[in-house]
Amino acid sequence: MTEFLQHLVNGLSVGTIYALIALGYTMVYGVLKLINFAHGDVYMVGAFVGLYLSHALGVDRAPTLSKAAAVFVGAMVVCGVLGVVIERFAYRPLRSRPRLTSLITAIGVSFLLEYGFQLPGLIDTDPPFPPGPTPRFFPSPFERVSWNVVGISISNYDVVSLAVAVAFMLGLQWVVYRTRFGTAMRAVSFDPQVAGLMGIPVNRIISGTFALGSVLAAAAALLVAGSRPRIDPLMGLMPGLKAFVAAVFGGIGSVPGAMVGGLAMGLAEEYVAGYLASSYRDGIAFAMLILLLLFRPEGLFGRVQAEKV
Repeated sequence: MTEFLQHLVNGLSVGTIYALIALGYTMVYGVLKLINFAHGDVYMVGAFVGLYLSHALGVDRAPTLSKAAAVFVGAMVVCGVLGVVIERFAYRPLRSRPRLTSLITAIGVSFLLEYGFQLPGLIDTDPPFPPGPTPRFFPSPFERVSWNVVGISISNYDVVSLAVAVAFMLGLQWVVYRTRFGTAMRAVSFDPQVAGLMGIPVNRIISGTFALGSVLAAAAALLVAGSRPRIDPLMGLMPGLKAFVAAVFGGIGSVPGAMVGGLAMGLAEEYVAGYLASSYRDGIAFAMLILLLLFRPEGLFGRVQAEKV
């Protein structure tokens, strides 16, 4: 029983990270019907921005809560701006083109970020930028403390990660369903042309959606980097793919579905790794995707929509 509960805690901790990343996929798809495959690499950029800010603020020498908060906010702001830039220069000019064109562009932006960050360091700083392919150690924002509760090992990083992720998910729910921006975003997702005729600034809403999704990706990256302090330019590849599967599993375009899909993905990984074999940890995501596409292709919270052809 103790082992089962330990896997439950670990699965929820990992699942909330997947849920945060999946929310970026599902919001962009809901508004533009675009799979932003560069989203996992925005997650990677968030980790490296956090690394540079940590070195600049001296977190590795004297970690404090205020410095950790500054790193957190700074990385989210930079990634939010990056999301707007990607939308403005990579996706907006192709908005009237076939969706396959935008999809290929998204893959191209992903490769640009991944391999751009693997260039040798050009600036003599510590650490250099670009960082090169060598993995980096992310400084701990605060001292790790572990507790043993009825035989279950829980660290303060697990508690903070879960609390911050849940707070962001609840905050996103409030933004989407309780604010004017959220109302405009849902209107644009329903019909952007009609929304524009009603006076909604469609371009601004789409840019805001990209920024919001990128902010959540940066938050997820820092939560992971703080508890598992190893980052590299390809660190967003597998979490990005798994978060995409989580978004599809929950019903891509559905905010609650992305949350449920992320948690289901994290729990499935932990229990498969714990009770079968750790080598199956990555494969379970794609097994879930295949089964879902066979039996419920619209996802758990998705709706079947008829299209005229």
